[in-house]
Amino acid sequence: MGDVRLDPTWLEPLRGEFDSEYMAALRAFLVAEKQAGKRIFPPSADWFRALDLTPLPAVRVVILGQDPYHGEGQAHGLCFSVQPGVKPPPSLLNIYKELRTDCGIEPATHGHLEHWAKQGVLLLNSVLTVASGQAASHRDRGWERFTDAVIRLVAAKPDPVVFMLWGSYAQKKAAFVKNDGTHLALKAPHPSPLSAYNGWFGSRHFSQANAFLTSHGEAAIDWALPPG
Repeated sequence: MGDVRLDPTWLEPLRGEFDSEYMAALRAFLVAEKQAGKRIFPPSADWFRALDLTPLPAVRVVILGQDPYHGEGQAHGLCFSVQPGVKPPPSLLNIYKELRTDCGIEPATHGHLEHWAKQGVLLLNSVLTVASGQAASHRDRGWERFTDAVIRLVAAKPDPVVFMLWGSYAQKKAAFVKNDGTHLALKAPHPSPLSAYNGWFGSRHFSQANAFLTSHGEAAIDWALPPG
């Protein structure tokens, strides 16, 4: 992983993670996967894309995903986001529906969310790689420890951050993040078609996030995506 670019505001506090035994084991696992002929998504240059687009001092909102998309050409290092030209997946379509209800924003025709990341929305998956066509194939290999360290760094920031925790997986992963006045933890079911109608729709996380940020003197997030 030494050849992967990482923003220095993340690299320095995470150096101990990169030098750890678990990360060495993860690196060996990924090398073995490639040697076995397996394709890994996203490409290695995008494994840390979320961190690179959203430096630690800039983080104002955190959205947690689980694994990268495992289909051809989808994943590019940001949770819920797909590359330009790729059809938005069902969970993202439900995110767009809630945005329309909550903020009056018409659904984008694409699924590329870099516009959010560049405003301080950390779009972090818990696991940063996956084998082609094999959902959850790289879980419990070490990525979770690394992304736990990322979340703890954000939670330690003195300036306000909104954590959008969608589904039980994200809520367990960031269970230590408290509504302590500095940060805001918003919880809702996952936006997947399996759970969206059990409380995701109507959760109004996007407007709540902006209200919290502006009440603390921070700029609101422009959730409206530019044309793809």
